[in-house]
Amino acid sequence: MSTEDVVTCPECGAENVAVILWGMPAFTEDLQRQIDDDSVYLGGCCVSSKSPKYHCNNCGAKFGEIELELPYEDKQLEAVVYGAAVGDALGVPFEFKQRDTFKCTHMVAGGTHRMPAGTFSDDTSMLLATCDSIRVHRGRINANDMLQRFRSWLYEGAYTPDGKVFDVGNTVATALDQGFGCKGERSNGNGSLMRIAPLALTRATDAQIEEVSAITHAHPLSTQACVVFVGILRDVMKGKPLDLAIDDNIADNENFSFLKSVKDKPREEIESSGFVLHTLEAALWCNLNTESYAECVQEAVNLGRDTDTTACVAGALAGARYGFRSIPANWIADLRGKEVIDACLFEPAL
Repeated sequence: MSTEDVVTCPECGAENVAVILWGMPAFTEDLQRQIDDDSVYLGGCCVSSKSPKYHCNNCGAKFGEIELELPYEDKQLEAVVYGAAVGDALGVPFEFKQRDTFKCTHMVAGGTHRMPAGTFSDDTSMLLATCDSIRVHRGRINANDMLQRFRSWLYEGAYTPDGKVFDVGNTVATALDQGFGCKGERSNGNGSLMRIAPLALTRATDAQIEEVSAITHAHPLSTQACVVFVGILRDVMKGKPLDLAIDDNIADNENFSFLKSVKDKPREEIESSGFVLHTLEAALWCNLNTESYAECVQEAVNLGRDTDTTACVAGALAGARYGFRSIPANWIADLRGKEVIDACLFEPAL
């Protein structure tokens, strides 16, 4: 840092301040010299738009706003989609396991479905089919086309890393077979919530969001949950704090009143079943009670039971909050099917 760029610590007033270097830099002699003379401080590999710019060498305070090389908005779709896929893949080996009988720390193979490490499930495959439909139709929502793409996934193995379909929900399978969504009270699984996130980057209306949910899950609880989640995602991507985004998107329906106090619920009261409102609550709770993408999706998986879907939904939101670069690079490296993901990405409208 030059003498023209002297920065003062807002905590202790010291001028002994280093610039925080984020990412995974190549270690050169010049970089080592800057580290040794306290002009550069290594921040770590995970960076987001909320990461600090400076580090005080006297008191350790971190402050300032980082300037990313690329605009945060340029990576929003990738952040949401990869955020969901990585969370899903982390959770796949632990699905159905009871809370506190395991601990997720990284991508692992085997487990419940005996899949290779980094394999995403039906959650991400259906989300990618949604993306691909939006891509082909240039941002327009075409529910019938999405239905056909979901069928291609289920019957032909499309949108999977290796053509293998596993972990298909009963409601999804029934709806895709009959050609319309299930409307019964017992058809309120999380199978539409897990794939709805891409609509947050389109101009889809609430009615269109409900229509997309209703391809498989047509009960009002499921369709409204999707509207709520998309609304929260959109507000977060515009820079609104998560707690305010939740408050501003609570449905006018007593079934969603739990959202008013979700942050303060103790962990033991957070359900992680396949019920759509449980998944919505758990995903929001994990985001509200952690401080990074990695912490959020690990907490989501470690809640147990429907680990892949909870972490998929939580991961989509955490990706939106913290940015694509916040997702640990080694997790993205271990993720299978990245070429499938990238082929489905579309040009965001928002």
